[in-house]
Amino acid sequence: SSDLRETMVSYLFLLPALCFFVGFVITPMTMGVITSFTNASFADPKGTFVGLENYIRLFKDKIFLKSAVNTVIIVAVSVPAVTAFSLWVGSSIYRMRSGIRSFFRCVFYLPVVTGSVAVVVVWKWMFDKYDGLLNYVIRSFGGQPLPWTASESMALWCIILILFTTSIGQPIVLYVAALGNVDSSLEEAAKVDGANSFQVFWRIKWPSIMPTTLYVAVITTINSFQCFALIQLLTSGGPNYSTSTVMYLLYEIAFKTTKEFGYADAMGVILAIVIALFSALQFKVMNGGTTE
Repeated sequence: SSDLRETMVSYLFLLPALCFFVGFVITPMTMGVITSFTNASFADPKGTFVGLENYIRLFKDKIFLKSAVNTVIIVAVSVPAVTAFSLWVGSSIYRMRSGIRSFFRCVFYLPVVTGSVAVVVVWKWMFDKYDGLLNYVIRSFGGQPLPWTASESMALWCIILILFTTSIGQPIVLYVAALGNVDSSLEEAAKVDGANSFQVFWRIKWPSIMPTTLYVAVITTINSFQCFALIQLLTSGGPNYSTSTVMYLLYEIAFKTTKEFGYADAMGVILAIVIALFSALQFKVMNGGTTE
């Protein structure tokens, strides 16, 4: 029948993407989970089954725990900051003339489309404790130059700052679009009924942009959890693991130091579970706020 033929054709079109997904996403994930229960390493890629040994070792490993805390700090700071700032910018520019609006969108989106290596190299120069731009400005005002990424207490905040600048582009574009789609007749009616601008925002705009906010929060959470290139290029996890994240430590253990694949895979599994839990929690909290 024509229905069956249509279904077959649909699946045939999906087949290349499905093969790619199974081959490059599902298979490596499954292999990773299996390997996490072995002591596989660079010297012995097959390894032998060791049960939950890697997972038990993880929670006794001070460096892993430090990296996990750093990862949580990055997520806890950058997700609310990115969401709130993007919403503020979106609300400020969505009513402007299209030319000015496009200019702002372009400016905020630039760091997203610029290669992360180029962005980090520029920031690295700005943060340099001897002849960086920031310390040059501080010196010219007669202040004491700061160590920035060379200091254990400041380095993580430098990472968060760069992550913030590269994360706000997409949410701003999404918020401008979402706010532009809010039914203006509802806003007018609320204003006629004597609602102030905050009430209009909270009662009318906020429920309409809730799906966008959920998407922004989930995407920013995942990106923050998986922050890697930025750390590798800027600080390589230092000084003294103060900027190491689970993602960075996983890479370091798998490919640089002890090359223990099983142990690194156990970290990957824990990270995936935590990201899934965070995302599920966000869906639960935010869907509670919608009309569905």
